[in-house]
Amino acid sequence: MLDVLFDLSGLLRRIRRRADLSQRELADRTGLPKSVIAAAESRSRGLDARALAGCAAVAGLRLALLDTDGREVHGMAADTVRDGAGRHLPAHLDTVLSDDRAWRWEIRPHLPRPTYTFDRRRPGDDRAERTRDRPDDHLLPQPGDAPWERAAARRAEARRRSAEDRQRRWEASRLLPLDDGWCCRCPPGCDELDDWSGKPVHAEDCACACDIG
Repeated sequence: MLDVLFDLSGLLRRIRRRADLSQRELADRTGLPKSVIAAAESRSRGLDARALAGCAAVAGLRLALLDTDGREVHGMAADTVRDGAGRHLPAHLDTVLSDDRAWRWEIRPHLPRPTYTFDRRRPGDDRAERTRDRPDDHLLPQPGDAPWERAAARRAEARRRSAEDRQRRWEASRLLPLDDGWCCRCPPGCDELDDWSGKPVHAEDCACACDIG
């Protein structure tokens, strides 16, 4: 079946004809034994991709993967995310930030939490549905991907939104006017307690109590 789909013998002969080389001359140019080229052309043995790529390069050609429409398909990027041991994650599965699957470590707190993980297949998954609109490649590592960095970013964003909301409420006279030069020094615990539905709520250790004015 592979011989029908991939005619190695015909490709090698095409390479030699295009480069105007005998088997021995092609062997000399590529560093392969002549017997290897002869055996591949006679279909008595195969040839690995690197050796075939070397033969093609002699004739000014290169190997490529094409889809059914004849469009070239490139290999996956080398700089995509990796596991803690520096290995690529499974190519056939989609990579995600572990922070987006935090529940996995909440139910297994004894397991170390990586920065990146992947979604496993489930029995009965439909292949067409699974591969529809999927990314062409795995994620690329970005600054701030680590779980603790993303958690810190969420806290900072929550504080920013809280400050903006407090300012809007003050401008709408929902809070008493504050002295010029005043600066809120509420700890993060206040933001966690306050749902902004009424009078500001403060943590027990809050020394600001800025709703007093």
